[in-house]
Amino acid sequence: MKTRIQELRKLHKLSQEELGLAVGVTRQTITSLEVGKYTASLVLAYKISKYFGLTIEEVFDFSEAEES
Repeated sequence: MKTRIQELRKLHKLSQEELGLAVGVTRQTITSLEVGKYTASLVLAYKISKYFGLTIEEVFDFSEAEES
């Protein structure tokens, strides 16, 4: 899943560590989200989006998500 996390993080001059601490995950989790190796849970997606003052859809691109 594509995200705008790296773009938003850089815009706000945040390190991966700082964003991770702010939303309760490790720097490695933020790295994995940014490179697409990990899909955020709904709770984590909400926390990240809320942190940036955006909706989940503004941060996460669901266009490639498979429908079940």
